[in-house]
Amino acid sequence: MRVRNYILLLTLMFALQQVQSQTCTTLGQNPETAFPVCGTSVFAQSSVNICGNRQVPSRCSGVTPFTDKNPYWYKFTCFQSGTLGFAITPNNMGDDYDWQLFDVTNRNPGDVYNDLSLFVACNWSAEFGITGASAAGTSLVRCEGPGVPLFSSMPTIIQGHNYLLLVSHFTDSQSGYSLSFGGGSGVITDPTEPHLQSVSAFCDGTILTVVLNKKMKCNSLSANGSEFSVSPAVRNVISATGYGCTTGFDTDSIKLMLNGPLSPGNYSIVIGSGSDGNTLLDYCDREIPVGESIPFTIYPIAPTPLDSLTPPTCAPQTLELVFRRNIKCSSISANGSDFQITGTYPVSITSATGNCNNGVTSTITLQLSSPLYRAGTFTIRLISGIDGNTIIDECGQVTPVDETITFTIKDTVNADFAYNVQYGCDVDQVNYFHNGQNGVNTWLWTFGIPNPSTSQNPVVLYQIFGEQPTRLIVSNGFCNDTAYATINLDNYIKAGFESMQFICPGDNAIFLDTSIGHIRQWQWDFGNGNVYNGPQPPAQQYLPLQNNYTVPVQLIVTDNLGCSDTAIAYSTVVWNCYIAVPSAFTPNSDGLNDYLYPLNAYKAKQLQFSVYNRFGERVFYTEDWTRKWDGKYKSKPADPATYVWILSYIDGDTGKKIFQKGSSVLIR
Repeated sequence: MRVRNYILLLTLMFALQQVQSQTCTTLGQNPETAFPVCGTSVFAQSSVNICGNRQVPSRCSGVTPFTDKNPYWYKFTCFQSGTLGFAITPNNMGDDYDWQLFDVTNRNPGDVYNDLSLFVACNWSAEFGITGASAAGTSLVRCEGPGVPLFSSMPTIIQGHNYLLLVSHFTDSQSGYSLSFGGGSGVITDPTEPHLQSVSAFCDGTILTVVLNKKMKCNSLSANGSEFSVSPAVRNVISATGYGCTTGFDTDSIKLMLNGPLSPGNYSIVIGSGSDGNTLLDYCDREIPVGESIPFTIYPIAPTPLDSLTPPTCAPQTLELVFRRNIKCSSISANGSDFQITGTYPVSITSATGNCNNGVTSTITLQLSSPLYRAGTFTIRLISGIDGNTIIDECGQVTPVDETITFTIKDTVNADFAYNVQYGCDVDQVNYFHNGQNGVNTWLWTFGIPNPSTSQNPVVLYQIFGEQPTRLIVSNGFCNDTAYATINLDNYIKAGFESMQFICPGDNAIFLDTSIGHIRQWQWDFGNGNVYNGPQPPAQQYLPLQNNYTVPVQLIVTDNLGCSDTAIAYSTVVWNCYIAVPSAFTPNSDGLNDYLYPLNAYKAKQLQFSVYNRFGERVFYTEDWTRKWDGKYKSKPADPATYVWILSYIDGDTGKKIFQKGSSVLIR
């Protein structure tokens, strides 16, 4: 219940509502039986049955839940996207009508009671009078209470989507209303004109089924079938029933009853104005044109043959027989004794079932004792079952004994494959093989590289080594199978070693092999006149010179296939590794003493170097000893003066923490 002006009134109305709450049974008062509506027609509801009060989710917050009180539901499809405008006009302007719109595309109508995501728009105003959606509205969501505008803004509807409109009658009276659409740019009027689509005869033609090209109003069909006639006029239509009309408002198929059977031959059904003054009407009251006809044929009644079988799948254990005329389910022996199967190898039928509806079925499924794995040709034969008959169609015709249908099964297949690898230094060649047995005629290979193959035995070149996934799908046109394998091309070779970037006087230079592959040979050249053949070479010595110099170190590795790879690294032999900070420097860009930094800090680890001016400001800081102070502070040349420096590091040889402090003079 929604809030009203007085708490007492709210309490009384809520109590009254609870008393009146009851299940709605009238067509149109539940989402499943909603009225179909058209955008060009005014739908008049002369009176409203009191029922409902099922809660519906809404976008309104902080209020008592809304309900479908004394409801009627309307359904429509959007044929062109745009906005939706409509008006609900009460017969008594003192009545309070509310509404909510739902998008139920691909959903069950009953989902409107529990799924808020279906919400599109609403108006639950407590005011009386005309309500709806129009250009005057300013919000898609209008909630409870007096003073709330009666018109919401027009919601956008989407082409191809299906919608439900709830009209809830808050006032406890049975006075009705009219519903009209207009003002929006969306189209909910079906552009398809109504027509007859087809006619089929049941057995001797006493019963005909007329199929329409779309849903049409049940109340436009006369029960006596006066809209229809048979041409030539050898029989009369005595009744007409719309399929689904007992539980809804529209139908697309009509059952016609004639006053007697039709002889075999060609006929037409002709439509005209019935005793109600019209033919058949669609939602928009457009009628099928008077005089429109559609032909049909009555065939001589004959037993329904055993003539069609759904193509069997690979290794089937069920077979589906399909019949041109429905078979009575009561004539099918459940143990399958109406059927016998013979062929290339023995197989038996264990049961037979129909997909029964109203006691008849168009298919019979035979369950086999085991799957048909191997190729063969088989015949299904109809015999008298334990019920004393074969099968009987809906016209009472018995299919004769010994009716047969033959089918062929192919072998199941196996996609398992073999391969061999021809290893190379730069490219590996893999030869794949499949035996092609059991009639396999298509192959689809995919590899760990682009370009699949449809060959039976492809040859693939791999320039990237390592694990390579392979998949094969085979088929004989009937059965298929898939196999997988991972091929490890483990002949990758890569030379590599760890070396010292700087070599100090008197230090042993250590080189550590990190090569990858099945290495069989190592050839080291240390650039100092020494060579070595082995994985872990001895330490090397280098003679320091007055100036630093760079020496190349080379490693060539060879694997078990004779493939080789080379790695080269460069080490710098330095003449001095004694760490010191100059006592003065001249940053004048003459190439001599232009920078202040800790000299020769090749072995220093976790180095920190700071420079301070006389005001205690840090003018330079680095953790990389090769990054030098150029005598500038805040991008400007620092004043000539004495600067204090602080240096800390860990000695690479001893592992000790070293802390030094000193001063240097900046000279310009």
